[in-house]
Amino acid sequence: MKRLVIDTDPGIDDAHAILLAFAFPDVKVEALTTVAGNVSLMQTTANASIILDMLGEDAPIFPGCEDALLNPTPRRAISHGVDGLGDSGFPRSSRKVMAEHAVHALVRIANEAPGELALVALGPLTNIALATRLDPRLPLKYKSLVIMGGAIHAMGNSWSPAAEFNFSLDPEAAAIVLESWPEVTIVPWEAAMNYGISSAQFEEISHLNSPRANFFKKIFNNRYQKQIREFGTCYDADVLAMAVALEPDIVRRVEKRYIQVEVAGKSTRGQSVVDWFNITERPPNANLVLEVDRERFSELVRLSLK
Repeated sequence: MKRLVIDTDPGIDDAHAILLAFAFPDVKVEALTTVAGNVSLMQTTANASIILDMLGEDAPIFPGCEDALLNPTPRRAISHGVDGLGDSGFPRSSRKVMAEHAVHALVRIANEAPGELALVALGPLTNIALATRLDPRLPLKYKSLVIMGGAIHAMGNSWSPAAEFNFSLDPEAAAIVLESWPEVTIVPWEAAMNYGISSAQFEEISHLNSPRANFFKKIFNNRYQKQIREFGTCYDADVLAMAVALEPDIVRRVEKRYIQVEVAGKSTRGQSVVDWFNITERPPNANLVLEVDRERFSELVRLSLK
């Protein structure tokens, strides 16, 4: 049984990643910790509740940080709609979320089961950075950390052209995590760009009629239509990271490199700086996922929507 904690900012693709996690029969999601990212903390927490309501699951939700560590975020994502779920109009949930702050929950849960829990980070790393500052030994208490974040070739998707969205929203948090956690697994934005949802896949999904598939179609429809026209594919980054976390054998190419995050650059704040040629002579601190088994990943997408 794989035990999982998901730190998330739902978010359309976060929602899909959560669907995949709950589709695995041998996975137990111990908690969702929410963070401001794609939308405000209030909305990401509300969306986490909506997703669990649809799934009929009872994992606890712990609301976390309302903004970045140092600099307030001036604007949120635009590709997720105002409500973060594609302006899909789902009614607000009556589900009760936990009073304990996500940062404290991340520390407590790890201390209750040291070495047994995998942590998956799908949003800005604010919660995890603060939890690490509270408990510097936290990285040794989680079995693994998989991060969806970073643009390892500076092909950014944020308002900073060189930075990936999650890292750009809280560069200091990303820097703290990468400095403190050994051997994290990073699924970067460039990898996500190579494993988006094609028109053929979306056509296949359109014929599915499960509650999960209908939920997926409703939240993804506007984003899909826009991105297919612009890019020929619909980006679905977080589900790729979740697939790597749940089934590590899916990875076909990985590079071990030292990576840090630029926090001061005028044009590069939030950029992932990878030491590709060992110039710094620093030991690698990250496994950068570059390629996965495409056929198996497609199977997992189908599994998530059954």
